[in-house]
Amino acid sequence: MAPPAAAAKVGDIMIVGRVIGWILCIAALAFLIRDAVMLAFTGSFAPIITGQMWHDLSPGSLNLTQAVVQRYLFPWLWDPVIRTWLLWPIWISFGLLGLILVIAFRRWTRAAAK
Repeated sequence: MAPPAAAAKVGDIMIVGRVIGWILCIAALAFLIRDAVMLAFTGSFAPIITGQMWHDLSPGSLNLTQAVVQRYLFPWLWDPVIRTWLLWPIWISFGLLGLILVIAFRRWTRAAAK
């Protein structure tokens, strides 16, 4: 008996969420290894910062996001919350987001659903 179309779509979404989560976890591990290698060769710990990476990739979207959050959403959200997150090493940001996605989109077994 084939599953209903809605159940199949939910299953596809769950798979995509898990795959994105694992990709982020692998990227976090790669950035962590990069930072460890740089520490070994230079003797100083200088991780890639989340905000710097975002600025290097797309400075306009970073500025637009700041303007939208501060003007139209919640001004307090930018300064203590998002600004703090932007100062984290990229491997922490990717790792946490990846773990959240992997856990949120994990497979549910019948035993766990009961």
